[in-house]
Amino acid sequence: MNTKGKAGRYRRIYEQVQKLISATSSPWSRMSTIAALLHHKMSDYFWTGFYFLDEENNLIVGPYQGPVACLKLKKDTGVCWAGINGGKSVVVEDVEEFPGHIACSSLSKSEIVVPVRDAEGKVVAVLDVDSRELNTFDDIDREELERIVSLIYS
Repeated sequence: MNTKGKAGRYRRIYEQVQKLISATSSPWSRMSTIAALLHHKMSDYFWTGFYFLDEENNLIVGPYQGPVACLKLKKDTGVCWAGINGGKSVVVEDVEEFPGHIACSSLSKSEIVVPVRDAEGKVVAVLDVDSRELNTFDDIDREELERIVSLIYS
């Protein structure tokens, strides 16, 4: 997908998300809607979902679309924990090159993780998107996904 086309698609998804999630303030409902919309609107998305920090500070799978997920991610390991611990988005062009990558599916080749912040600004979850292709994600994906996840607690 060309850069201009991708940015436009994200803008349309953002507007759709805004309308749909206005029905509830539930973060779970909002995450579920976002995961479903992104997964079905973005053709390169193989696995699309959220991992959240539970009360014991474990990273546990939340709403998602795609094949069966890892239910709990090993502490401080992999791309999701890099997003949690660093407090910023992580774009991985080739998951085989990422130290400590957790392979929930061997079909995953590239990945993006975007932190989700609650109303106080604390990172409480991450959006995790995997692709079957290398080099799928770039700054457009990062910027637009950050905008979309900011709606969860707005």
